[in-house]
Amino acid sequence: MHAMIEGYHKAGWQVYLLAMHTHRHAVSEADLKRLYPYIHAFDTVDVDNRVKPLGTIKNFLFSKEANHADRFFHLSFLKKIKDILQKFDPDAIQFESVFLATYLPYIKKQSKALAILRVHNIEYEVWERLANKTSHPLKRIYLKDLAKRIRNFEEKAWKQFDLLLPITGIDAHVIRQTGISKNIQVAPFALDIHKPHVAQQEEWNGYHIGAMDWIPNAESISWLLTEVWPRLHKVLPEFKFFFAGRNMPASFKKNLPEGVTCVGEVADADKFIADKKILIVPLRSGSGIRVKILEAMAVGKIVISTDIGIQGINAQPNVHYLPANTSDEFVNTIKWCLQNKSAAMQIAANAMEFVKTEYDPNFIMESVLKKVNNLLTNH
Repeated sequence: MHAMIEGYHKAGWQVYLLAMHTHRHAVSEADLKRLYPYIHAFDTVDVDNRVKPLGTIKNFLFSKEANHADRFFHLSFLKKIKDILQKFDPDAIQFESVFLATYLPYIKKQSKALAILRVHNIEYEVWERLANKTSHPLKRIYLKDLAKRIRNFEEKAWKQFDLLLPITGIDAHVIRQTGISKNIQVAPFALDIHKPHVAQQEEWNGYHIGAMDWIPNAESISWLLTEVWPRLHKVLPEFKFFFAGRNMPASFKKNLPEGVTCVGEVADADKFIADKKILIVPLRSGSGIRVKILEAMAVGKIVISTDIGIQGINAQPNVHYLPANTSDEFVNTIKWCLQNKSAAMQIAANAMEFVKTEYDPNFIMESVLKKVNNLLTNH
């Protein structure tokens, strides 16, 4: 989102940013005011969209809508949108979550702006995969029902926008399969490849970093610790693994196996990864694109990932990253890295060049702006 804000601003657009200030991602008032002082305006609305048991049960029993859509619709946020549209007449309005589509009917009554949806992932795929992975029968029933509701909501929402900006070609293909054939522009995650990186002595240890309040991340770490680590530690007793992320479950901090360190939330992600060589991505559900993989590649890390983890990134296995999907494959691949460091380093070097070529923000934003301007001309 930051790359998009920067891109529009640098192109000479007046950018008005409206964001939900949620309990889950609370930021101090002082920090909020410092974030975007250079754009036209930046407003926030306090919104409580936490998952609540009673609300979830009521939604499941008495509604056909996705619980996510209900949680993101708040009258205070709608009022702020209406107030802004009365004083700021935008040419285009970009939505950064499909669940904000609940506000689109109200916006269209008040504005003729081009409606753009940035598709960060195919949300229903996340929940379908989680449903297929869980062994709890009642949880599986709920997750399958939720995935179906989200799919219906997403497919209906996609058709209401003037332009869709999926983050990967795979996601664009899923959208086209619903019958939408025009006004889709793939806009990958933009990486600041010119960001200064301080080289540091790296240890050949593994790491993972990601928000642990996102279920696929927590599920993947749990699988790694229970299914992979015992076998890996037996084969490579000197190998160490560190994992970090906000909202770390208390269970991850207790009774950790030997060789594993749970760091919790870190103030500086770059500092956390600086002295570690191997990014391990054991993701087994989810959708969209893993930003941390691209960031790791950009600074020369070796990436070991599942097929789902690498999804959406046009990297080639054994050229830009090392594939692993089963516990045996993770053990064997990490062992290979440690025994073939020169070859592993070449893969990391290949990945660094790949990121510089494919994910330059200027190139990506140029294509987006061209598409948006063409649509505005005929809107």
